[in-house]
Amino acid sequence: MNKQTHLFELLASDGHARAGVLQTPHGDVPTPVFMPVGTQATVKAVSPRDLHDLGATIILANTYHLYLRPGDERIARLGGLHRFMGWDGPILTDSGGYQVFSLAKRRKLDADGVTFRSHIDGSEHRFTPDKVVAVQENLGADIIVCLDECAEPYDYEYNVQALARTHTWAERCKAAKTRSDQALFGIVQGGIFPDLRRQSARFLTNIGFDGYAIGGLSVGETKQEMHAILDVVDPQLPVDQPRYLMGVGTPEDLVECTARGMDMFDCVLPTRMARNGGALTRTGRLNLRNARFADDPGPLEQGCTCYACTHFSRAYIRHLTRANEILGHQLLSLHNLHLLLTMAREIREMILAGEFQSYREGFWRNKDARLAANRE
Repeated sequence: MNKQTHLFELLASDGHARAGVLQTPHGDVPTPVFMPVGTQATVKAVSPRDLHDLGATIILANTYHLYLRPGDERIARLGGLHRFMGWDGPILTDSGGYQVFSLAKRRKLDADGVTFRSHIDGSEHRFTPDKVVAVQENLGADIIVCLDECAEPYDYEYNVQALARTHTWAERCKAAKTRSDQALFGIVQGGIFPDLRRQSARFLTNIGFDGYAIGGLSVGETKQEMHAILDVVDPQLPVDQPRYLMGVGTPEDLVECTARGMDMFDCVLPTRMARNGGALTRTGRLNLRNARFADDPGPLEQGCTCYACTHFSRAYIRHLTRANEILGHQLLSLHNLHLLLTMAREIREMILAGEFQSYREGFWRNKDARLAANRE
């Protein structure tokens, strides 16, 4: 790793919550941070200009999808992912492992890698650790991650086998990496089993990576189980390197998982919800398709400063969603992303000020008050 372009500086902590700065070749990333998901080199319904206006500092793209279409070699010929998608800030690419393993009936796993069929046209492809690193090097993201196996969280025996593969593949990924301008993150796996999670964290830190992702969570286990695993993993990871909790990012998750030592988050939820007429708020979710919003002149969330809330009513946005107008998807996406990005910045400020615990308590107090009011 180029130590001059990928430095993580821990600035403050409040309990287990951390505030830091991750330096990359395309700019600094203040943490905690929420990363909007741009699966196919686009955050759905949101332009790079909008992302800058929202204050996004880093986004995520998906190796599996971009490998299949338009192809990593084509993206490399066209100047790399940043130029291809018109985003000049940092990018993280995941390995595509989760997408491949979610294919179930379309893939065949062995010790060397995984053979799978494209969900697009049925063509056969193969991912090995070396191949996944090469694809991500072609894409040119600032942060790349190892190929891992995301196992069903409750099957202990299978998790033992999957962990052995994940660890072997992590060693191969590190050996295969050739670009000094990309940081490589290892992925801690082990289902809901504390002993396997400790084993994984220790194994990966002994190899030595530029950061550590925690995978295999938010895949069917309860929030309590997820929190318990984070409590186990947190003390096993180096203090001076970033921790990335993969695929997790509701308002509640930002608060509670930051409290357990996590620095980086991503989730498709804000844009996926938007496409289905859903709005995130600090106190719960709104389904704008519901009739009760038809004559509602208020904003999606009182006090929100996003473009949607400062210009349009719930009634108007409900009309757009009911009519399946693209603008409805855009406005809800902007609002949902704005909320998560704003909360991540607020959490960071509170950690730096030594006031995170009071922020956390206030978040839940306000949420509980809203729930109680709704029940009355």
